[in-house]
Amino acid sequence: MLKIAFAAATLVAAGYAGAHLARGVATDGSGPPAPASRETRVAAVQPQAAAGGSGIVVSLAQDSRGHFTAEPQINGVRLPMLVDTGASVIALSAEDAARAGIFPNANDFRIPVNTANGTIKAASVRLREVQLGRIVVRDVEAVVMPQGRLGGSLLGMSFLRRLSSFNVSGGTLVLRQ
Repeated sequence: MLKIAFAAATLVAAGYAGAHLARGVATDGSGPPAPASRETRVAAVQPQAAAGGSGIVVSLAQDSRGHFTAEPQINGVRLPMLVDTGASVIALSAEDAARAGIFPNANDFRIPVNTANGTIKAASVRLREVQLGRIVVRDVEAVVMPQGRLGGSLLGMSFLRRLSSFNVSGGTLVLRQ
């Protein structure tokens, strides 16, 4: 039985959508966090020589809450995602999956997924291609969460482990292919 853990599931279940996904709770308790500026959500692409891989480097600046967001293309559709090393695979909200032309059947939702709010059933899918800047990864494992169960999508380890490296330095997440 495949079990997939999502570290950000508590905040995701709270319903933050898109760029607001899993940003945390306002420290003063006043409600949802302020939207991140557009600059913190866009990948800066910097082709450089890298040890191993293709030499392609994409850098993501952390937002004001310390999270990294990206907008990879799936099936040619740019989807806002939270980079989540605690997610075993890419997790797509049903809404984002539909925007990318992915429509699992009701009986496809049979993969148990552990979240902070309990276990739910997701649909296993293979993404033909995930492109982030000039980084391209093909045939990537992912799950689609049921309608209304994920406020935004997660860029998980099924993408990240296919890179030659990734690391955080000085408030920047550096991805190398």
